[in-house]
Amino acid sequence: MGSRQLALDLPHADSRSRDDFLPGLANEAALALIDSWPDWPARTVALVGPAGSGKSHLAAIFAEASGAPILPASALDIAAVPGLLAGGALVLEDLGTGPVPEAALFHLLNLVGEQKANLLITSARLPSALSEGLATADLASRLRALPVVRLGAPDEELLAAVAVKLFADRQILPDEALLAYLLPRVERSIAGLRDVVAELDREALARKRPLTRALVATLLRERAGASSEAGPDERDIPFNDLTTG
Repeated sequence: MGSRQLALDLPHADSRSRDDFLPGLANEAALALIDSWPDWPARTVALVGPAGSGKSHLAAIFAEASGAPILPASALDIAAVPGLLAGGALVLEDLGTGPVPEAALFHLLNLVGEQKANLLITSARLPSALSEGLATADLASRLRALPVVRLGAPDEELLAAVAVKLFADRQILPDEALLAYLLPRVERSIAGLRDVVAELDREALARKRPLTRALVATLLRERAGASSEAGPDERDIPFNDLTTG
C-alpha cells in the first residue's frame, strides 16, 4: 500500500438554507408544507422520516422563515415551556430518540393552541408509535391525531444530486463515471451516502490520491461490511393528503 498521511476529520460546512435543499419525489410533500407556512392545516405538524432524509434541513428552513428556535426533544423541560413560544413558533427535534417527556410535551401542545402558535415536530417514528405505552392518556390521543408528513426513500435522481452536493461540500467535483460506479453500490439512503462520501474523502486524503473512479472501486472493495441493500420504500404522502399518527 502506498504512503499514507494523517487525514484530519475536520468539520465540513453543511448549508441548510432553502436554496441548498434538494427537492425530489421523496420530500416534495414535506417541502410543500414548509413553504406553505403560515398557511398550515394545523397548529402542530410532524415531519417523519429516517435519519438523513432531510428533516433537520427542513426544520432549519422553517426556523429561518418563522424565527422559531430549534430545541432537541431531549432538552424539553416543563419549567421552560411557557417561554418557548414567545416568538410564535418552535421546532422540536428528534422526538422519540429517548423517553417522551410527557408532562412537558402535553403542556407544550396545549400552549400551542392557546397562543395560536406553530409547532414543528421531527421524528424518525410516527406519533402513533410514540403514543404507545404513555401514562398520559390525553397526550397519547393528541399524538395519534397529529397531522403527519412523511419523507420517503430517495429516488435515483435525488441520490445523485445529494452525492454531488456532499462531494462539493468537501471541495470534490465528481465526474459521471465515479457517480455511475458509486451509487449502485452504496446504501440507498442519504445518511448512508453521507457516511460513504466522508469515508472516501478521508481515505483519498490519507493515500494522497485524487478521488477517481478507480480509487473508489478499490476503496469499496476494501470497505468491510459494505452493503448495497436498500431499505423498504416508503410511500410518499401528498401535501394535500396529510395523514394522522
